[in-house]
Amino acid sequence: MKLVLYFHPLASFCHKVLIALYENETPFTGHIVDLMDADSRARFIDVWPLGKFPVLRDESVGRTIPETTIIIEYLDQHYPGAHRLLPADENERLDARLWDRFFDLYVQVPMQKIVADRLRSDGERDPRGVADARATLMTAYDMIDRHMASRTWAIGKSFSIADCAAAPALFYAGIVAPFSDTHPNVVAYFERLVERPSFKRVIAEAQPYFQFFPFKDSIPARFLDG
Repeated sequence: MKLVLYFHPLASFCHKVLIALYENETPFTGHIVDLMDADSRARFIDVWPLGKFPVLRDESVGRTIPETTIIIEYLDQHYPGAHRLLPADENERLDARLWDRFFDLYVQVPMQKIVADRLRSDGERDPRGVADARATLMTAYDMIDRHMASRTWAIGKSFSIADCAAAPALFYAGIVAPFSDTHPNVVAYFERLVERPSFKRVIAEAQPYFQFFPFKDSIPARFLDG
């Protein structure tokens, strides 16, 4: 297989790329990286010294592609499927890129701050940072709620790279900072994402690893059924 994805099934940013791959049934070989295992980590560092996943390796041209947005754009350009995730229209393409970055920077990043803080010892925790992260999420939820009031997907009628970013971002953010009682349009949008076959597959593959998620007791039961 000429495409190799280095990833972990629990990682939210990995989910973003997996959704894109599954949307177009793009053939690839998955290589699970265990950063807690010295050998696995060392092999991955040889591929991408920064040690951040996911990373796509295109063996057909000897190219390593990091960063989720770049990976999806690379796939859209070099391995296009029936469903283009970057619209041909330039204005829609800009909207897709904008909301892709929005979900990454203002939902995923603050969510990960909260999760990472839970893993710290009591003396190393950052309550101010967590409070700031929660405030950012609340602002982001407000903006998404307004934006999705008249849309099916993030940029309108077509599923795009922005929705690939939104699905895992809202999945994990909704666990650590629930929006179910406060943002009805976010809820409705998330339910549409949950019904997407590509996202269902990602969640099913992540289920064996949910036990390692620091907020595992808050994961809704419907996502724990095998």
